[in-house]
Amino acid sequence: MTDVSNSLSRTPEAGFGDYVALLKPRVMSLVVFTALAGMVVAPGAGALHPVEAFAAILFIAVGAGASGALNMWWDADIDAVMRRTAGRPVPSGRVAGGEALAVGLGLSGLSVMMLALASNLVAAGLLAFTIFFYAVVYSMWLKRATPQNIVIGGAAGAFPPVIGWAVATGGTSVEAWLMFALIFLWTPPHFWALALFMKDDYHRAGVPMLTVTHGRRATRGQILAYTVALVPVSLALALSSVGGPLTLAVAVVLNAVFLHGAWAIRARDEAVAEADAYAVEKRVFRFSLSYTFLHFAALMAERALSPVGLGGW
Repeated sequence: MTDVSNSLSRTPEAGFGDYVALLKPRVMSLVVFTALAGMVVAPGAGALHPVEAFAAILFIAVGAGASGALNMWWDADIDAVMRRTAGRPVPSGRVAGGEALAVGLGLSGLSVMMLALASNLVAAGLLAFTIFFYAVVYSMWLKRATPQNIVIGGAAGAFPPVIGWAVATGGTSVEAWLMFALIFLWTPPHFWALALFMKDDYHRAGVPMLTVTHGRRATRGQILAYTVALVPVSLALALSSVGGPLTLAVAVVLNAVFLHGAWAIRARDEAVAEADAYAVEKRVFRFSLSYTFLHFAALMAERALSPVGLGGW
């Protein structure tokens, strides 16, 4: 009987998949994609050796994974009480908090050092700042201190295309910062749409998400406001030197659909049954994932077509 009880109380052992999950591979995939886009559309991209470009993207991905591990280490207590995150490796007990911290710190140092060797100090410095901003400024400070956590903290997710641009050029430019601004302004409506149908999770965890501190109605209004602010940035990027007719057409369609969804969220009746109401929020949240992906895919397609005279302005 003792053996049975001991086996039931034993902490499950971590597998390879748990350490992969510790690095937040879904977030990492978006980081890699937008960093690659920033690198590909930059004017110096053609001079990059393929091995150099691959190494740079690899170490940017490692840096993103390091940020994820540090975030999971710090947020283990609130992750444990949220349905969406309770199964993560640290709160579930499969990976010890100390292990997550060691992985995060080790990969942070490795990624920054190797990116400096593989590309340049500007790109490495931007990666180091991004890791610090996500792990310290956002996770350790903003997330639990202010309902503007997602707004300010969104800067961490907006840096990858700037880093990619720096890999190719050794610096930054207006076009790189327009890509930054696109992700920065996209982040609040993207996460607040999620927060609308996950409000109870944030309430239980004591996270001052806007839905908790100001309510659903105010959050819906902010989703629409940020979506409106996103439109001119999207169009400015399409009209910049890295854009073109294809990017502009994609931007017009994506913004029209996103605005329609944001307006539907803003205008919906509070009396509508939760199942029906949340269907709207979930639909907008899922579309917002495509919004960023298709913007950056269009930029890369424009760049691929420009050498043969079919893309660009």
